[in-house]
Amino acid sequence: MLKAIQSKKLHAGDGGFAIVASRYNGRYVDAMVEAATAELKRAGAKAVKVIRVPGAFEIPVVATRLARVASAHGSPLGAIICLGVILRGETVHAAHIGEAVSRALMRIQMRYELPVIHEVLLLENEDQARARCLDPKRNRGREAAQTALAMARVMAALD
Repeated sequence: MLKAIQSKKLHAGDGGFAIVASRYNGRYVDAMVEAATAELKRAGAKAVKVIRVPGAFEIPVVATRLARVASAHGSPLGAIICLGVILRGETVHAAHIGEAVSRALMRIQMRYELPVIHEVLLLENEDQARARCLDPKRNRGREAAQTALAMARVMAALD
């Protein structure tokens, strides 16, 4: 059962945040971007950079570039939030995309020791997309931002 997202009082700290979001299935992803951005701003994030890419498969290359640049320049990037919606069709194509994106995002965060929040949703149908993206009480963009804020704080405490 899909649970409502609890409101949390998190503070953004000094780092900025990046959101990499697909344009594909825009109705759903746009709602997640809005919710994530609002949550980060509510927490006092000094900078939120939103980068849009054509589809979910393109998210990892942009996340890699952001992580590499932040690492090379010592810029205070607290986390990268990745948002997308993949809807299953009649073939296994969606599953292949979902798996490739998942593996790539995991490798990025391990390589650069930078939280990469994975909310590229692989869903069965539009009913699931509406429930997870358009319902303000269950918006996964908001949840992704909360995770990014929490992980930025954890990582800062380890320095």
